[in-house]
Order: sequence, then structure tokens, then C-alpha cells
Amino acid sequence: MTVADKMTTFMTQSSWIRRMFEEGLELKARFGEENVFDFSLGNPNLPPPAEFHAVMKEMVDSEQQGVHGYMPNAGFEEARRAVASYLEESQGVHMSWKQVVMSCGAAGGLNCVFKTLLDPGDEVVIPTPFFAEYRFYVDNMGGITRFVPTLSDFSLDLDAIEDAVSERTRVVLVNSPNNPTGKIYDASSIAGLAALLERKSGELNRDIYLVADEPYRDIVYDGREVPSILAACRNSITATSYSKSLSIPGERIGFLAVNPEASDAGLILDGIALATRILGFVNAPALMQRVVARLQGTKVALDEYCRKRNLLCDGLQNIGYDIVRPEGAFYLFLKSPLEDDVAFVRALQRKNILVVPGSGFAGPGFVRIAYCVDDSTIRNAMEGFREVFHELE
Repeated sequence: MTVADKMTTFMTQSSWIRRMFEEGLELKARFGEENVFDFSLGNPNLPPPAEFHAVMKEMVDSEQQGVHGYMPNAGFEEARRAVASYLEESQGVHMSWKQVVMSCGAAGGLNCVFKTLLDPGDEVVIPTPFFAEYRFYVDNMGGITRFVPTLSDFSLDLDAIEDAVSERTRVVLVNSPNNPTGKIYDASSIAGLAALLERKSGELNRDIYLVADEPYRDIVYDGREVPSILAACRNSITATSYSKSLSIPGERIGFLAVNPEASDAGLILDGIALATRILGFVNAPALMQRVVARLQGTKVALDEYCRKRNLLCDGLQNIGYDIVRPEGAFYLFLKSPLEDDVAFVRALQRKNILVVPGSGFAGPGFVRIAYCVDDSTIRNAMEGFREVFHELE
């Protein structure tokens, strides 16, 4: 066989998200786009803020020398300074610009972190449900994933995490607000996790890093805040993307920030900069670095996502579905009325409604609904949700 055995296996395990999205394209071709209600992909449907367009136009029209050229692998100093300043202001942590590395989105950043921290056989502990691509990022670097269930409300189970930590653990990876649940891990949970990892690092004589994947950090509701990993934990690294906060997922721009108090912080930063090059990213997109440097703190209209969340949750709750209203991001992790979540997905698909089975996120018995869609998609899907609910009673 031409394709590597491991890659063949990965393709069979490939993301349910993309599978449902591709099946949706087929349905749209058959029935018309307006008659298919696609909640499969977390592709922001809000336009970027007006400020983004203004700055982008200015940068495109600029004749400044070097705008599109190479720069240090860690990124332009101006972009790194802007990020560091915003982190100090928004998260109350002292952060030098040298602790920041611009990345090709949070995904590219996480791959660079794992390349830097993991030896073959090192373990990464991940609470579930989780974003399915994490297992592949870890495997890219020869690591091993250890999955730990969360509690019934999707909050962190610190006892379970402690039981999962071993002499091979190098990283605990958290994602808050969480994809797929929309859960925000509260300050007491993060403080408890930080204390746990500090203690286990001492017991095992091995530094264990808390890594936070935070592309949804700015997408929060009802006055909630996302606790700062950097402020809570000494050995911490955060990966962030502008994909959701600015609605520019295709531009692949984000950053990494390494806690200046972390063990071997300088070596880690040097390793990440090297990983950026040798993994083939070379550097984050030059134009986008200059754009986001001018847009720290700018974000899409969150009230629009909040309204969509309420429209979806209220509608499903009125039908009779069991709802845990998400605190952030733009996903609802809906409890399936069937034990077999894939069967529930297929029942909805017969009504031209596309959602993703929770088993694809290590959350069987649930489905993920991405509500970053037009209001009409939410409203027009309700009749199909109602029909399936009553058919399954």
C-alpha cells in the first residue's frame, strides 16, 4: 500500500466534523442550500469587525519595505510587543514581548509546543469531551494521549486528572471555553489544577506543564470571564487564535505565550521558535501579524452569538430536549434522546439537519451543534428537531 499504515488508520478515525460537513455538501446539492440545516462546522458566520477591514486595507496599500518579507521565526517584534502589552492589561500578568511567539493559528502553535516539550512516549493528559484533532497533534511528536472524563456538568474532575498523571506525564492540555461543550473552567478549578501539577511535579521530579488552547477565550456570555492560566500556574503556556474573535479562521494567525516564571522558559521559547521553522510553518503570516498588532482587544459582536445561543437553546428546550446552556464558544453539546448518538445524528440527517456525534469528541450520548450560523438556519431546523424528538419518544 502506498499510504503509510498509520495514516490509513488516522483517515478511518478522521474527524466526524469534516465527515458531516462533506455529507452536508451532498445534501445541499440534492435539496438546495436553503433546505439543509448545517450545524456541523465551527466556521464563524459573523463578519470581521469594521476595524479589521480598515487596518487590512491600510496594510495592503502600504509600500513599507519588508511588509511581506521574512522575519525572526517567532514573529515581528511589533506584533509580539502588542500581544504582550494586551496580556498584561487583560490578564494581569507581567509579560515581556520575548515571551510571545506568533503562530499559524492555535493549531500550529500547539504542534510547536508539543514538538518542543515531548520526547517519544511522553504523555499528554486531556479532559474529555475534547477537540478530536488533539490526539493527532500529540502523535505527530511521538507522544501518547491520556483522556480523563469531566464531571456531569463538564467541569474538571481534579481527582481523575491526578490519577491520570504518571512519571511519563509532560503536559495537561485544557481548552476553555471548551469545544464541544462551551464550558468555562472556573477560577477555583484552574487554581486547584495548578496546585495539583506543582505538587505532582515535585513528587515526580519532573516538570509538568499546563497548556491552554484558547481560541474561544473572547467568546463568552452572561458577564463570565475566562480565568488566566498564566496568572494561576507557573509552568504554563497558552495558545490563542484570532480565528473566532476576529472571524478570520482562514488567515491562520495566533500566538503562543510562555509564562516567564516557567522552568527553562528561555529554552522553551527557543525550542518553539525552532519548531516553527522545522515543522514547515517558517513563520506566522507576515501581513496578518501586522494587522492583529493593531487590533488587540477588538472582537466580533458577541451579542450576536449570545442571541443565537438563546434562540437555539430556548427552541430545543421548549421541544423537550435536555439542555446545558453553554457559557462560551459557539457550540451546544446536546444530550441525545438515544443512547446511540450516531443513530440520533442519522435521524436528524433524514430531516436535513447536520450535527456531529459526541462520540467523535469522546463524549458519547451527546451531539455537538455549532450555532455560528444564520438565524434562519436555527429557526427553520426546529420543526425537524421537533419531529425527531417525538418520533423517538
